[in-house]
Amino acid sequence: MSRIRAIALDVDGVLTDGGFWWGPNGEEFKRFSFGDVMGLSLARRAGFVLALISGEDSPLVDRYAEKMLIRHVVKGCRDKAGALRELSSRTEIALEQFCYMGDDINDIPAMRIAGVSFAPASANALVLEHAQFVTENPGGNGAVREMVDALLAAQGMDPIETLRKK
Repeated sequence: MSRIRAIALDVDGVLTDGGFWWGPNGEEFKRFSFGDVMGLSLARRAGFVLALISGEDSPLVDRYAEKMLIRHVVKGCRDKAGALRELSSRTEIALEQFCYMGDDINDIPAMRIAGVSFAPASANALVLEHAQFVTENPGGNGAVREMVDALLAAQGMDPIETLRKK
């Protein structure tokens, strides 16, 4: 994990618990964890390149990316490994230097080509078998923060010092 420079995440089931609410007018709502928000803020301040790769084409993904200052976003994605290869090319960061976290079987191809793969505890059983690391926390409830803390620790970074960076 000490060579990781970029983090790519699935959204639903990783940054959320995989559920959603529909409002009476068809609005869609998702719940995000402030622990994960802090984790991504720490990762960005530590210099990691951040990316979201979502199978959904939801405006909530754009809103989250904007709030978290995540510039690399792929939505409506059916080929997550292809998207990860494209991100690697665009950012000039080798696939071996990417960490990918996913929770369902459509994430496995990206997990296989990333340098390090994580899955939240709530991931599909087949995904858990393919992940190099499984968090204790479920998706949408601190799994991303747990992953970021592990990456920071592996690189000898102090989270409190990292927080002080811009």
